[in-house]
Amino acid sequence: MDTALRVRGLRKSYGALVAVDGVDLEVRRGETFGILGHNGAGKTSLIECSLGIRARDAGEVEILGMNPVTERKALFDLVGVQFQESGWPDAIRVGELCELGSALYSRPRDWRALCRELGLVGKEKIKAKELSGGEKQRLSILLALLPDPELLFLDELTTGLDPVARREVWSLLEGLTGKGVGIVLSSHYMDEAERLCDRVTVLKAGRIVALGSPAELAERNGVLNLEEAYLAIIGAKEVA
Repeated sequence: MDTALRVRGLRKSYGALVAVDGVDLEVRRGETFGILGHNGAGKTSLIECSLGIRARDAGEVEILGMNPVTERKALFDLVGVQFQESGWPDAIRVGELCELGSALYSRPRDWRALCRELGLVGKEKIKAKELSGGEKQRLSILLALLPDPELLFLDELTTGLDPVARREVWSLLEGLTGKGVGIVLSSHYMDEAERLCDRVTVLKAGRIVALGSPAELAERNGVLNLEEAYLAIIGAKEVA
């Protein structure tokens, strides 16, 4: 099976606000797929509804050929998730959090090796709440990688990371896709999406308004790069 994620007719509303409005998309295995859009465009709601974490109003979702709601247990070992908000207990230490996370999976990756890859060596005994913003983000990524996932969901991946750390994380993700891991990535950073993503979709008011590779979107809009294409698609005034 080549499809890692299939979404059909997905809708989600919060009262009168329509957050996701009839979205159809597919993500292939080994592909990095970017979800772009301004704040409130529906990126996080699309990810949460796809995962079954938030109930959808309508539509169908398959992850690795399974229903994320009724087959959640079977999917648990196959999918990694990094959210914008951590929600960790205040008193828990980094090493304790990694040990606890590892215990949830049948074949977890070595969290100490991941600490080395993500620049968290020496932080194991520090309380998670005392980490810097960038360190907390790296820890979120580490926890998402613990199950050695076939599909990885990353919501605003490198927010808070300095330029060097961002590129280190990019290199790590490029290594994962080389091993056949699919990645669904929401981002505000066009340089990140242009480097990492095979294809991107642009959301506006919960609807897909563009879909293709970064190069294709640039060509369609007669511009040189993804950032210029995004501004042309969304409208510069709306993101100013």
